[in-house]
Amino acid sequence: MILIADSGSTKTDWALVDDHQAVKEIKTQGLNPFQVSGEQIAAEIRSALLPHLPTSEVDAVYFYGAGCTPEKQPIVEQALRDTLTIRNHCTVASDMLGAAIAVCGHEPGIACILGTGSNSCAYDGERIVKNVSPLGFILGDEGSGASMGKYLLGNLLKRQWPEAIIERFHAKYGLTAAEIIDRVYRQPRPNTFLASFMPFLEENLHEPVVYQFVKDNFRSFLQRNVKQYEGWNRLPIGFNGSLAQIYRQPLAEALEEEGMHLGRIVKAPMEGLIKSL
Repeated sequence: MILIADSGSTKTDWALVDDHQAVKEIKTQGLNPFQVSGEQIAAEIRSALLPHLPTSEVDAVYFYGAGCTPEKQPIVEQALRDTLTIRNHCTVASDMLGAAIAVCGHEPGIACILGTGSNSCAYDGERIVKNVSPLGFILGDEGSGASMGKYLLGNLLKRQWPEAIIERFHAKYGLTAAEIIDRVYRQPRPNTFLASFMPFLEENLHEPVVYQFVKDNFRSFLQRNVKQYEGWNRLPIGFNGSLAQIYRQPLAEALEEEGMHLGRIVKAPMEGLIKSL
């Protein structure tokens, strides 16, 4: 039995795998070691994961998580070893490596994450060989939900788009400019708030100005991140995240216009992580 985890800041997907098949799938809270302590990680595993497993003994654990930088990996590994009986190895690595394995398998490629935030890396089939820092939604995160939400609100509040679209937005959300500014500048988790408007873009993707907006944001992500990797014009470029699936057509067009080759798109990396074992 092998246990795989794909952990973000809000949730963790676990899969107990036997003979390359998931025999049990569980969700727990996010276990980002920058946000929770090792003791909290262990407590969450004991209370939310172990009761759903047939046994606490596993042959190996592969944990891919947000915040699992080299200095934080020992914290997560210790929490796993404190709560599970692991017969062989315990691997703790970044969520970016998990995404790379999911979309590239064991072949070289460029892997990207498009979610609330964005990220990317060059992958040689085994490890990440280069990573352009995403820098977060204020300085970077091009092509992400938070970044697109930021520019979307700016366009609407400055009345840069057709009045019909602006009226549609206000009818759907009923937010004043003052309320939006308060949520962005004074309330916690502004990135999640900004990304919450992605459904509005999806609903209005038939509008030429919206379609072009989404494609331009993806082109910005490709230009400012992916083009920094050697082989960007010949290697497959794979994507992990719901945005890549929902906006596949403008994403594919953005890649074509930048002279790039679209690789695999997965909503979540777990399926690819299981296949890679």
